[in-house]
Amino acid sequence: MRAQPTKLPKSFRSKVLGAVQRAGGFNRYGKGGLKSAGNYGRGAGAGRVLAADASRGPTTRRVVVKARFVRLAGKGLRAATAHLKYLQRDGVTREGARGVLYGLDADRIEASDFMKRCDGDRHQFRFIVAPEDGQVYEDLKPLTRKVMQQMEADLKTKLDWAAVDHFNTGHPHTHIVLRGRDDRGKDLVIAREYMSEGFRERVQAQVSLDLGPRSEREIIRGLQAEVHQERLTSLDRQLAREANTDRQVQADHRDPVLNAARAGRLVKLEALGLAEKAGPGRWSLSPDMEATLRQMGERGDIIKGIHQTLKEKGLEAAAPEAQIHGPAGVGDVVTGRLIECGLSDEASDRHYALVEGTDGRVHYVDLGHGDLLDALPELAIVRLTPKVPEVRTVDRTIADVAAANGGIYTVDLHLKHDPAARQTFAETHARRLEAIRKAQGGIERLPDGRFQVGADYLQKALAYERRDVQRAPVMVEVLSTQSLTAQARHPGVTWLDRQLVQAQPAGKGAAGFGCEVRDAMRLRQQWLVEEGLLPGLDTAPSKGTLATLHKRELHSTAETLVASTGKTWREVRQGETVAGKLRERVTLGAGQFAVVERAKDFALVPWRPVLKKHIGKEVSGVLRESGINWSLGRGQGRDIV
Repeated sequence: MRAQPTKLPKSFRSKVLGAVQRAGGFNRYGKGGLKSAGNYGRGAGAGRVLAADASRGPTTRRVVVKARFVRLAGKGLRAATAHLKYLQRDGVTREGARGVLYGLDADRIEASDFMKRCDGDRHQFRFIVAPEDGQVYEDLKPLTRKVMQQMEADLKTKLDWAAVDHFNTGHPHTHIVLRGRDDRGKDLVIAREYMSEGFRERVQAQVSLDLGPRSEREIIRGLQAEVHQERLTSLDRQLAREANTDRQVQADHRDPVLNAARAGRLVKLEALGLAEKAGPGRWSLSPDMEATLRQMGERGDIIKGIHQTLKEKGLEAAAPEAQIHGPAGVGDVVTGRLIECGLSDEASDRHYALVEGTDGRVHYVDLGHGDLLDALPELAIVRLTPKVPEVRTVDRTIADVAAANGGIYTVDLHLKHDPAARQTFAETHARRLEAIRKAQGGIERLPDGRFQVGADYLQKALAYERRDVQRAPVMVEVLSTQSLTAQARHPGVTWLDRQLVQAQPAGKGAAGFGCEVRDAMRLRQQWLVEEGLLPGLDTAPSKGTLATLHKRELHSTAETLVASTGKTWREVRQGETVAGKLRERVTLGAGQFAVVERAKDFALVPWRPVLKKHIGKEVSGVLRESGINWSLGRGQGRDIV
């Protein structure tokens, strides 16, 4: 009888895989997903065969497939839930209705049920499938189901997935979310060959089978359309492949249709400054041709989307000028009214915001990666501030403590180094070290919990900050959720009041939202005069006026809460402790406040985003001038300023 192979303990297997990865045997795809240099993962063989047998002739139906690996640890599951919710947003169907999730055997799947099954999964896969001829399909569900069944055969396992079709762009496409579990409940690992090429070839073959090969007329029409496009096209890719080491390429081709298209495209590239004639029928391509054309295509799509959004919201005439801020973030602070925010790249979860600026222009701002911004109310007044990567004070303190202790940092050493520091304050430094260690390495955590910090720690901290800024280049602040009309006669402090106080208020644009702000500021001044809070229209509110307005609204809100809770309001002064159950968040003109209640009374204190996940839980903190030192979760203190 053939001996059965001994199954290695999981821990040992993990150590072996980790050692192989560190030695270069594995690379990464997406964020944190392993891909092998050989046969690691399901579908490796199928992916290679499909890629080798692929027919990429002019008659092949082309399909764009974007694939992404997403970890669900930590905040990943919550972000995945928000992503699924966003995919089902209004306006994505042919009729402009809300998107509907479906699966292999069901035309409607509840997102909550699917995400419950995902709870405990290590990761998930996301695909965007966009057939070039997607508009021909009346319904994309049959195509999706066929290719997912083919994926099951290729990966040799049943798959648990949910999909939603989008028809809200010029190219109908399908979003597929695939659980990272196989039919035995084990982690599903898909080989890089299948992720990068195999699945796309499967979809292209199925589309070509459904619609038939591209006709000669379709091919000619497609090539003619590509000649004058200001984006990367198949003609550009073909020219780039054929270019020699000097980036020179011959224009002529034996196919007369393709010959005419290539010649016309090279003339267009010359007009764009991306090609230069090098002789009869010979051209020299710019080294940056492909990258530049990609950027031009993205910019064109953004501008088209901006005009479509402004038209839908009736703002096209009011704010015709648009400014685009790319992944590098905004150069200056942008203040204005939020038109919309969403995903600029649904495959990579990159967000954008469209803002009517007080300067009279519309600003499209790349917000980077992160949680979906459902918390941003539409038409809220926001401020977008560029982040600047720099070494923080916390990093300098860590470096000082480590330098004084032979390169070692611990909380105890920190407290000895600075006797005035609090335990909770020192713990934030340890968490900072752990975050940098996990993100990029270079810091060793010893078995006894000490951190070995090198002399180049500040350089590592700066690299960490640069990486963070690249991921999320802009800080978003909500300045007011009230409309300008509501603010003009609001009994509490408003954003308009702050603009009146400033020597150079934000509402100075010649048109659009800037003009509305100036009109609203005049109405606000008139109301303040009527209320006896301003001596005349030519004066600005003083700090005392703002304090009076804030006190009025705070008392009014407290009275409402007294009536609804039956408890008394306890005012908390600087230096006093606030403790109890975090009941809810309330919005005032001066900002958001947390309601912290005890058995017989409650307190109103400034809200901070970190409190969101602690609603309904016990919290405590000390009110200080700079903020509140909260005790949250497992008794860990956090300085919130």
